[in-house]
Amino acid sequence: MQAVAGLVIGASSGPQYLTGDKTAIDAFIAKFDVFLFDCDGVLWSGDHPFPLIPETIAHLRALSKRLIFVTNNSTKSRADYAKKFHALGIPCSEEEVFGSSYSAAVYIARIMRLEPPKNRVYVLGESGVEQELAAEGVPFCGGTDPLLRREMLPEDFKRIADGSLLDDDVAIVLTGLDYHPSYLKYALGMAYLRRGAHFLATNTDSTLPSAGTLFPGAGATSAPLVTASGKQPLALGKPGQAMMEAIEGKFAFERGRACMVGDRLDTDIRFGIEGGLGGTLCVLTGVSKKEEFLGKGKAVVPSAYVDSLGDLLG
Repeated sequence: MQAVAGLVIGASSGPQYLTGDKTAIDAFIAKFDVFLFDCDGVLWSGDHPFPLIPETIAHLRALSKRLIFVTNNSTKSRADYAKKFHALGIPCSEEEVFGSSYSAAVYIARIMRLEPPKNRVYVLGESGVEQELAAEGVPFCGGTDPLLRREMLPEDFKRIADGSLLDDDVAIVLTGLDYHPSYLKYALGMAYLRRGAHFLATNTDSTLPSAGTLFPGAGATSAPLVTASGKQPLALGKPGQAMMEAIEGKFAFERGRACMVGDRLDTDIRFGIEGGLGGTLCVLTGVSKKEEFLGKGKAVVPSAYVDSLGDLLG
């Protein structure tokens, strides 16, 4: 069932609970050739993997399933994520990772194709965004520049107003999760938007699951600019279908034989449903709780759910 004017989307007969039912688990897995996994809240919380994650991933590989790791967390590049996978004992290649930073870089470089010199990106985010932009040959400023972490000075107001503190080549403001926000960063971002810069976001997640609890997500980074400018960014992470099209273009899979696995209804599960995937699986180790999709009239309903991803071992 697809999204229609705010009606229920997803499994019309309700989600199937798989935990503890090996027959149902095996039948569910057999439906799909490809599994797309969210990472934070599904595979791990912060730097701590959930139980049986390496074994579950190895089990799916042994069944010849294709695995793609699709994350909205923009703080790390694909290379960074591959290192984290290996550090946590989860075999993964860089090519299997598709993050929102990479999605944004590909969109800017291959879709927007802005001509120099006015093609620079002003970044509110961490090094993962910068690494992916650099890999696509996209010039950028801002980001992790330590000079922008200082407090706003009286002369900064004047220099932003007269343009002397601005880069005339900036054509895009790109926001991601930023661990070092400052008023100066936001003032510059607003100035560029007022000059007509495109407003993009790696993603607009409201929260970030880590260390067993929730922290402000990338949406908290873009929120001040949304409020100040009155503009909404084009989000290039889940659930935006620009990301699904980019993933399908790179990995060339049949959507009807693919399953999206995630912990958030509003991003992961909606992403899979609106992308026309054959199924969606919600795990209860992250953000969303089963009460949010069980019962009548729920907004987004997965095909199935498990208590944790390790339950797929049966």
